[in-house]
Amino acid sequence: MPDETDLTAPAQPLADRPMTWPVVSSRDLHRDDWVVALREDVITRPGHPEQFSRLSLEHPGAVIVLAVDDDEQVVCLRQYRHTSGYEFVELPAGLRDAGDEPAVETAKRELREEVELEASDWRPLLSTFSSAGISDEVHEIFLARGLTPASRGDFEMHHEEAEMETLRVPMSELLDAALEGRVRQGPLVQAVLAYEVLRQRGTLDAS
Repeated sequence: MPDETDLTAPAQPLADRPMTWPVVSSRDLHRDDWVVALREDVITRPGHPEQFSRLSLEHPGAVIVLAVDDDEQVVCLRQYRHTSGYEFVELPAGLRDAGDEPAVETAKRELREEVELEASDWRPLLSTFSSAGISDEVHEIFLARGLTPASRGDFEMHHEEAEMETLRVPMSELLDAALEGRVRQGPLVQAVLAYEVLRQRGTLDAS
């Protein structure tokens, strides 16, 4: 007979679990003075002798900002990405490469530097792994509202950033574009879908 106490006990909330399998050896395939590095680890399953290789792209993580104005328009960018061969519709974003700077402070800085805006209202929206099978990169996605102009100061755009175009897109139009596969940049799609779910639940203004 099953233990009735097990049937009435509250279930644990569904969650990912931290875990590390045994590492037999590790070597750098590429490492320089930039922020990412490629490493090869030889690992085993716990309690099993078989060894196998896995590649790990070390990444400091990134922040992404879903900035929504009073007219329910989203501040977007068009930016060329050489690796993918597209000019993507994106959200303001940046690497977490400033040491122990809190993610929200990095997000505030990126919003100023990339689109010359600041926000009075910030809330975490999502925290996601970009591609957990190969990279430890985590995306911290924030919702920013109460937008006002702000100077980027002495920050200068370089390379692809120097060619970025800023645009404001109605949230409904951006949602349609994401659902129809016309915009496919991952963090943007995740942010817009999360926003729509929260809107339908009526929790966007919850503290």
